[in-house]
Amino acid sequence: MFAIVTIAGQQFKVEEGQELFVHQLEAQEGDNLAFDQVLLIDNDGKVSVGTPVLNAKVNATVIGHVQGDKVLVFKKKRRKGYRKKNGHRQQFTKIKVDSIAV
Repeated sequence: MFAIVTIAGQQFKVEEGQELFVHQLEAQEGDNLAFDQVLLIDNDGKVSVGTPVLNAKVNATVIGHVQGDKVLVFKKKRRKGYRKKNGHRQQFTKIKVDSIAV
């Protein structure tokens, strides 16, 4: 059984017991979260598609907050002496999907 759910503006395909990284959420470590924007559920071949969402919930637990890999942003204009180097690390929240309730 899997579901497609919208979490923090992004769509994820989730299954029970799966751990995934989402954009940082306002929750403490160990908190339980419920996501109600479920777009699709596949229950062993029975597919339910929402118009636009289903009356279902995905329950998850926050495992922790982490930072992603550093992304270097380098800008240069040739023959002008212009160079800019900047770095960025995205903040992520690691969650574990506990259940998919239909």
